[in-house]
Amino acid sequence: MTRPFPKLVRRSALTLALALCTAAWAGKTNDTLTYASDSEVENVSPYHNNMREGVVLAAMGWDTLIHRNLKTGAYEPLLATAWKWESPTSLLLGLRRDVVFHNGDKFSADDVVYTFNVVTGPDAKIATRQNTDWIDHAEKVSDSQVRLKLKAPFPAALEYLAGPTPIYPAAYFQKVGLEGYSKAPVGTGPYKIKAVTPGQGVTMVRNTAYFKDSAKGQPQIGKVVFKVIRDPEARSAQLMTGEVDWIWRVPADQADALKAMPNLQVLSDETMRVGFITINNNGTTPEAAPFKDERVRQAVNYAINRKGLADSLVRGGSQPVYAPCFRTQFGCDTSQVVKYPYDPAKAKALLAEAGFPNGFDTDLWAYRERDYAEAMIGDLRKVGIRARLHFVQYPALRNEVRAGRAPLTFQAWGSFSVNDASAFVGNYFKGGPDDTAKDPTTIALVQGGDTSVDPKERQKKYAQALGRISEKAMWAPLFSYSTNYAFSTDLKFTAQPDELPRFYMASWK
Repeated sequence: MTRPFPKLVRRSALTLALALCTAAWAGKTNDTLTYASDSEVENVSPYHNNMREGVVLAAMGWDTLIHRNLKTGAYEPLLATAWKWESPTSLLLGLRRDVVFHNGDKFSADDVVYTFNVVTGPDAKIATRQNTDWIDHAEKVSDSQVRLKLKAPFPAALEYLAGPTPIYPAAYFQKVGLEGYSKAPVGTGPYKIKAVTPGQGVTMVRNTAYFKDSAKGQPQIGKVVFKVIRDPEARSAQLMTGEVDWIWRVPADQADALKAMPNLQVLSDETMRVGFITINNNGTTPEAAPFKDERVRQAVNYAINRKGLADSLVRGGSQPVYAPCFRTQFGCDTSQVVKYPYDPAKAKALLAEAGFPNGFDTDLWAYRERDYAEAMIGDLRKVGIRARLHFVQYPALRNEVRAGRAPLTFQAWGSFSVNDASAFVGNYFKGGPDDTAKDPTTIALVQGGDTSVDPKERQKKYAQALGRISEKAMWAPLFSYSTNYAFSTDLKFTAQPDELPRFYMASWK
């Protein structure tokens, strides 16, 4: 469970005393918005991390070709001025001529072609290939036109071009390389990244040369600082003393207490992010061997009290989830999905049938919300699955998963805010490095859903894939996240269901 709030109050009193002796660096007076989160981005280059903190930075420092209107959902020009499908696998895009990168380089077709050809190349060490593996290559038509050639029809292309596909500056990237770019990144976005400090955070300043009619609008706040504060009580304490202006993922009990603070406001709402337990279906280590049996994987699903987690820990609108997608995403048809009820007795019976009447020892890896992970371990132990917790940073967990060494992991996925099932089920069940099942039938179904130009056929394929994933208990999807945001009353901020805080739209009151 979450730690008691009175401890936070005691700690914040000390922090307040210290703050009174030093000058605050955040806030409206200094035109500096300081926001804090619990996780550090391993590489600020947008294609080389897949953490939510990285998605936030990408929206600040970079632009995509297309923009999705938050109110209407319509696709609008951003770096591209227009586009048309020449065929189901060929997309022609016109480009703006009045955009410059933060270092003064002029944006052109060369940058688009370089970006997409590099990140789709065989040696590209990008974090999430699903976001670009539908692109075969890009061709320069002229300085203001590019053609994207697709490997196969991909109806969700515009959604991805409006999301996790920012454009790099070709000349600069080639000059400094990935390592240099991660230390001093350059984009065309509403904010310039001025400093990247490992273990501490990122400093950004308003891009005064940002193109005036951008669909994103013009940035209002002069300086934005991302600060890494891993301890949730420390984040809340610094918010209370004014050292930080905005935090999120506030534990529910702390959010309730922060609502009583006169200088703070709290927002709570369900998001597209889904928490889940991955299961090593292929039993590639002794600790994972029991999970080769479908009945053991089903036992995991029966053992977890999804509603209890949603109602008691996550709260704020969280709901149980039974499929690897979020209900608003196109293709998230759960009509064939097995919705496992909380049934410890059934879980024990299945373990006995599988030859584990006394249970077994295993490992569960996690990188976020330790209290959630501990609650899951408690549920599993009640039925005889004695999981040891390995709580690590995300890159370490990812390495264990991709090496086949993690029997179970607790993770979360926000689909890069892409409102299409391909961004979720396609990332985890299409044979890629994060696919812990690698089931040929499921891979074929997901591929069919990704590439069919018939919307009804897409829905059908995804529905079949989701049904098979649940029937075979390849995973244990758990709950949707409800993010609690807490921030200064001086700040005008609007939360979005896609869990992407757009600080370039924020302003001081």
